[in-house]
Amino acid sequence: MKELDLLKKDWKKNSDSFEQISETEIYKMIHKKSSSIVKWILIISILEILFWTVSNFFFSTDEMLIKINHAEMIFYLELLTYFNYVVVLIFVYFFYKSYKTISTTGSTKLLMSSILKTRKTVQYYVWYNLGMAVLSSIISVFIAFVYNPEMDFLRDKLATNGKAMFITVGILFLVTLAFLGIFWCFYRLLYGTLLRRLYTNYKELKKIDF
Repeated sequence: MKELDLLKKDWKKNSDSFEQISETEIYKMIHKKSSSIVKWILIISILEILFWTVSNFFFSTDEMLIKINHAEMIFYLELLTYFNYVVVLIFVYFFYKSYKTISTTGSTKLLMSSILKTRKTVQYYVWYNLGMAVLSSIISVFIAFVYNPEMDFLRDKLATNGKAMFITVGILFLVTLAFLGIFWCFYRLLYGTLLRRLYTNYKELKKIDF
């Protein structure tokens, strides 16, 4: 009987050991996956900056503003562009910092905290970009409608025709909404997928009791 009790204790000890090893392996796997996800967030954000930078070379508004005799607007648009770059680069720095923290941490609590912080940072980043897209759309429509001499005829017509004004504003609103919808879907598909995976890792970590 005494020998049986000893065997039971030994079996229980080995069972706990196997469970601990299993949990350790799970942690390592989650740690690796989380690090990879944040690395992709960092890479995508950098590629996004490069894409918009290259796009600016092909779709410059400077020539158009000079053509419509409103070159003074160039300064303000460049100011907005530089401000946007600074903000986006700050976000990229935060992504890099999160990646380094998640890659090197050996603490479950710190990993969980870093995952939540990264998710929040990405969400702020997405909302900031959507806000800038709204602002850019408003500025573009305003410049095209108010400052472009080619729009004089349309402005005069709209000023005397309330129905035409209503239809035009409605069309512009729908086009802008569609553009923002595409933009939002892009971010939701790209960053949303990564954030969902990251949150899944977070929930798995909560189940591990070291």
